[in-house]
Amino acid sequence: MPLRLTIALLALSLQMPAVWAQQMFDSSGRFLGRVDAERFYNASGQLIGRVDGERVYDRSGRLLGRMDGERVYSASGSQIGRIDGERLYSASGSLMGRMDGERLYDASGRQIGRADGLRRMQMIVFFYFFM
Repeated sequence: MPLRLTIALLALSLQMPAVWAQQMFDSSGRFLGRVDAERFYNASGQLIGRVDGERVYDRSGRLLGRMDGERVYSASGSQIGRIDGERLYSASGSLMGRMDGERLYDASGRQIGRADGLRRMQMIVFFYFFM
């Protein structure tokens, strides 16, 4: 195989996992969307939102909310959730779900999603703003 082709295939293979590995699925395995760096896409490939620092925006640039350490806030500034380790709580303190590795569970322990290759913060943003 020519050296140029080998280098091109290697470069392509190194880029592919970042695009395909960061995906979110529901509990039945249906593809919900993907995350590419700080941009979130739905199953059709349309941009649905993005993260800029601690702020979360929808596709048109409207502020949806923000993350501040372990607390999650709406666009109006009211607290909508809290993260304690792997557990996700509502603003009132009720358990909403938990993360276990790459799996998301609701408060009753039922699996509601699976994240392939997503970072913890991406999973949290997906859970509170895009699921």
